[in-house]
Amino acid sequence: MPGFFKKYRIFFIVLAILSAIILTLFYTALKPRKTLKVYNPADVNPELVDSTAQYIKRNHRIADFAFTNQNGKTVTQKDYEGKIYVADFFFTTCPSICVPMGENMSWLQGQVKDMPDVMLLSHSVMPDTDTVPVLKAYAKKKGAIDGKWNLVTGKKEDIYYIARKSYLAAKTNTSAELYDMVHTENFVLVDKKGRIRGFYNGTLLDETPPKGEKNVKQLLEDIKWLRENE
Repeated sequence: MPGFFKKYRIFFIVLAILSAIILTLFYTALKPRKTLKVYNPADVNPELVDSTAQYIKRNHRIADFAFTNQNGKTVTQKDYEGKIYVADFFFTTCPSICVPMGENMSWLQGQVKDMPDVMLLSHSVMPDTDTVPVLKAYAKKKGAIDGKWNLVTGKKEDIYYIARKSYLAAKTNTSAELYDMVHTENFVLVDKKGRIRGFYNGTLLDETPPKGEKNVKQLLEDIKWLRENE
């Protein structure tokens, strides 16, 4: 028997190699390919979308904007042009969901700090109290890197409209105050073309999120996927 295997050893080696190649090809063909959905207002809970945008089913992109960051600099969509970025809404004195959101955005910054095509953008929903000095102190506390993570303030109506018309990430408040809103825990992933590619629970780093949601570590994986595939 040993003589038989020795005589046909080349045949068995070739057969083993071919088998490995065929199995690899089958595995690759059958393995689901990762994709990231492009979100439009019609895909999202209507409570989070301004009524004037709820009908939009395609070609949704983040609208032009101009806000003031923690350094008193005007930040516009031009600063994020050709970048992948993560946006959220918060306020500095928020005692609840903003606490883990701030910690997790800081963690995310640490993971993407050496990725020049990835940035972060946090909007205050209380711009009257979150002035530039207040945002500066908050940014320092969170270790925000200038040019990487902008924390911005501006006119309340502008923040309201971009939250509900562009990022689809805030609910209207029941109070009678105009442009009053309730921000969500969502981190919003935006691609280099200004399209929304995902919503993530910004309060959860690696904890298991509720069904249908993703946590911040999954957000990081999706950022890496976008960098490599689009």
